[in-house]
Formats: sequence, structure tokens, C-alpha cells
Amino acid sequence: MSHGGQDDFDLPLPGAVSAVVEALAAAGGRPMVVGGAVRDALLGRPRDKDFDLEVYGLPVDRVEQVLSSLAPVHRVGRSFGVFHMVLDGGIDLDVGLPRRESKTGRGHRGFLVEPDPGMSPREAAERRDFRCNALYWDPLSRELLDFFGGRADIARRLLRHVGPRFVEDPLRVLRGFQLAARLDFTLDPETARLCRSLRDEADALAIERVWGEWFKWAARGEVPSRGIDVLRQTGWIALYPEIARLEGCPQDPQWHPEGDVLVHTALVTDAAARIARRDRLEDEDRVVLVLAALCHDLGKPETTRTDPDGRIRSPGHTEAVATIERFLDRIGTPRRLARRVVVLSRHHLAHLGFSGSARHVRRLARSLADGGETIPMLARLVEADASGRPPLPGGVPEPMQAMLELARRIEADLAAPEPVLRGRDLLAVGVAPGPRMGRLLDAAYEAQLDGAFSDREGALAWLARQGLLPEPGDGGQS
Repeated sequence: MSHGGQDDFDLPLPGAVSAVVEALAAAGGRPMVVGGAVRDALLGRPRDKDFDLEVYGLPVDRVEQVLSSLAPVHRVGRSFGVFHMVLDGGIDLDVGLPRRESKTGRGHRGFLVEPDPGMSPREAAERRDFRCNALYWDPLSRELLDFFGGRADIARRLLRHVGPRFVEDPLRVLRGFQLAARLDFTLDPETARLCRSLRDEADALAIERVWGEWFKWAARGEVPSRGIDVLRQTGWIALYPEIARLEGCPQDPQWHPEGDVLVHTALVTDAAARIARRDRLEDEDRVVLVLAALCHDLGKPETTRTDPDGRIRSPGHTEAVATIERFLDRIGTPRRLARRVVVLSRHHLAHLGFSGSARHVRRLARSLADGGETIPMLARLVEADASGRPPLPGGVPEPMQAMLELARRIEADLAAPEPVLRGRDLLAVGVAPGPRMGRLLDAAYEAQLDGAFSDREGALAWLARQGLLPEPGDGGQS
């Protein structure tokens, strides 16, 4: 075990967290900062909002009593000693007791868990997943407790299991998948071997836990391709056949000198993460963009062919909606996000051949809006796609730039154009509510998207010219 002194490493805590530490210590406990906060501080990414404490030497009831005297406490898992608090300044604090876990069944839930305040920090650290997460900071003695070489692994940017108990929980494989992406770490070969041995238990994982790890991969991943590397290295990519089939699927080297579709897709996810950071996207928008980057070419394996001239083509791959939906369902993606991912993926080539048509832009805006998306978001995916083909230049292709600029000029960038003709306008000219009114409104909106008119009067005149309404001045009879 290594001990870091104050001149070697320090982890300053917000005042509200320090107050909890002091109260627990005054009650006779030994509170320790554990897990990600210690790891991230060693990576030069200190936190200010999210901390975990582990408390030694106090029973569950006494810990709860002390915490309740400071702020409202949410009992996340009181039976095994886990409490959640939101402190001043919006700080999330989880406080837990060391606990003993006995394997009782398959999967992530197959454990008997009991708090044990008499355990030593070293014993508690043995149940953690990766060595970089098995670091403890004693905020009272200012000591860093490193029982398994976690600090060295952080310096090497390596994910390495703590010990043989790693294989008790298959969720740890997906945790490694998203941590590799978040931290830009690689997976230790021996840890990868243990992960491969857990593949048969993957079906015991609750879908909400699977989605939780995929969400973190997409929402927090600095280098999402590292996670894809983990899936390949562990064999868990086979659990996602839509992704696995990308490996070895060829592409025309003129347009894709980088390699096969999986190589391209990994590069596009990294570009999407960079764009999301640059544009300061919120969590859900970032998740949608990174997942769309992952899914945009899922249709290529089923459509790719080599023509007699030797050219490799994938006609219709953007229409492989069922394949994309199947993958998104497999990882538990909420429907509202899946709709957005699908519509972006379907339109990621919409800029090709763009000739400046406002009609094209209006119709694209409408189709995107039907899936909850916008042209600026599509432009981000197109930029990521173009940036995933090194050594070809990246950035937003000129046709997409032109589409985006035109969309902004005609105010179709953030939503489909609003219909200029409403039901009340048809009521005013004598059209009764019912199916016919709906058909007239639909026809008028389609013509509006085609640029046939831009206001209410123009819409009514257009309907009259089509013989769908009487000409103005005919009494308004329908």
C-alpha cells in the first residue's frame, strides 16, 4: 500500500462535504472519500458536485442519525447502508458503509449484501471493480490509501481488475466499456480475459442497468471508440450483432481510406463527442448525437455490394430503420431518444446533391421534426461523419453548410415551417370540420413546403386553383 502525503496529493472538499465528514468523525466514525472523486482528482479533473463517502466504525442507524441532523436523507439502500443527500450548492453526496457481499445467483442482482462497519478499508477495497476505483482518501489524516496500485494504473491510463471477485458481477464489463470511453483508458489483457468469461451471464442483466452504462458511454465518453475497443477485446461485441457485423464490412477506399465500417464508425463517434463538447450539448442531445454516430451506417452490412467496375457501394443503407431500432431496443434506449437517433441516421446523406432548393430544406425540416430533430443537429452528425475518414479532410461539407444557411434564412433550421393555413381559415370559407378539412389542410401544407405560397391568402387561392375551393367572390360555398 502506498500513502500519499499532503505534499504529494491533496483532495480539497467543498465546505458542505467537509461538514459531513467532521460530523461523522465527531460521532466516532472514520469517513473516507472513495471511488471516482479520488480517481478524477489524480487525473487532474477535480470534482465540485459529486462525492462518495464510505464510513467505518459506525452502525447504520448512527450514520443515518448523524446525516439526518445535517440535511434531508434519501435511503437509497438502507438495508445495506447507502444514503443519498443533496447538500448546499447542489452537491450530490452518497454515503455508504463497507459491506460484505455473497454471490447467491446469476447477474448483477444475485448478491446477499450486509453492511459491516468493522471491516478494514483494504477488505472493502477488494470488492471494487477496477484498481483505479479502489483508491481511498482520508480527509482527516490527508492520506491517500492505495492498496492495489491504482495510482500507477491511472498514470498508465489502464483499467485493471482488483482481484478474483471481479467475475462475480457481469455488469462490470459494461462499466469497463463506458469507463474506457470516459477516461480514455485501455483494458488490461488479463481483465479482458475475465470479461470474456462473463459473457454467458450478460442475459441476466436488467435492461435498465444495461442502458445506464450505454447512457454514460454516450453522455460522458471523451473517446467513445475506447469503449468499442473494450467490446471487441472482451467478445461482448457479439451481444450487439448490429455493431459486430460492421467489422470487416468493406468501403470504397476513394471515399473511406480509413478502413472498414467499424473503423469508420468508431472514428465518427469520437468526432461526435468532440462536436458535442464544442457546442456544449446537454446530456440528452449529446447522447442522441453519439448514438446516431454509432448507428448511422448500421445498414451497410446488409446493402454493401461490389459492382462489376470494382466500386464498393451500399445503396439504400440509410433506410435500414429496422436494424437501427433493433439495436437501440437491445440496449434499452428510451423511445423518445430512439426516434431522434433513427431520424438523424436516415437523413445523414440528405445534403448530397443539394442544389439550393428551398423546397428540399423545408421538406427535410418537416421530416426531421416528425422525429423530434432539427437541421442544426443533422449538420453535427454530417460533420462527424465527414470527420471520420482520415486522411480526408473533416468539417461540415459545403452542401451541408449551404443547407444550414438556407434553413436559417427561411427560418426552417430549428423546426419545420408552421402551416400558414389553419382549420379556422377553412371554417371561415364554409368548410365543415371533418375528414375533408383534414385533407385540405394536408394538401395545403404540402404545397406550402413546395413553395407554392407563403401566407393565408395565397393558400386559399392555391386551393381554389386546384378546384378544391370556390374561387374568391363565389360566395364561399363548398
